[in-house]
Amino acid sequence: MTGLTKMINVETKLYLREPLAAFFGIAFPALLILVLGLAMPGMMDPLEGMGGKRGIDVYLPITLTLAIATVAMVTLLGVLATYRERGVLRRLSTTPVSPMTLLGAQVIVNAGALLVGSGLAWLVAAIVFDVSPPENVVGFVLAFTLGSFAMCSLALLVVAVTPSARASSGIGSLIYYPMMFFAGVWTPGPLMPDLAKKIGDFTPLGATSQALQDAWTGSWPTPLHLVVMVAFTVVLGGLAARYLRWE
Repeated sequence: MTGLTKMINVETKLYLREPLAAFFGIAFPALLILVLGLAMPGMMDPLEGMGGKRGIDVYLPITLTLAIATVAMVTLLGVLATYRERGVLRRLSTTPVSPMTLLGAQVIVNAGALLVGSGLAWLVAAIVFDVSPPENVVGFVLAFTLGSFAMCSLALLVVAVTPSARASSGIGSLIYYPMMFFAGVWTPGPLMPDLAKKIGDFTPLGATSQALQDAWTGSWPTPLHLVVMVAFTVVLGGLAARYLRWE
């Protein structure tokens, strides 16, 4: 068993022992879809200007966008910032298991939780509300993958440039909530003001949200949104690798 595999096993056990992390990463997207469909007025009715789609149909890809943001900017960011502050990364740097192995294991564990949580959300939506799967599966998988990479890169950069776990959490929150607005979490993309939509197109989460919605309805994600996600991954990931310190 390789060092990475062992680290993944350990981090998975630690992840599942944290109720809040497991809840938001795995259970929250499905629970949110359930609450929206059962408790929000009008969610089962066709939306004006949305091609006959119901509110619940529109909000499923948006919910998956929210799941990506939450796993990256809350769970992954919080764990890595805490590990650095407590000296876990520094101690690992003196062992055969490098801190980079831990970073890889954390990304893999959180990505696994995100996949499980997203799959569970779609399963609940399909069974309870008869929501169809994405019409462009390849485009959806591409957008989901690139969006996840972009948001994880952003989380790593926040950890890299902040001095403490508390600062990481604070800066992460300042980024997380406005970004959700421009991603259409509060208001679906087609119903957002034009200026907000244009700004959202150039944010990693906004590009992810729109690309997921496009693929869900059968279109290909636009080149602009794909380029934005790749650019944020490369630039922010590169900056995080340069400035991240183990202590």
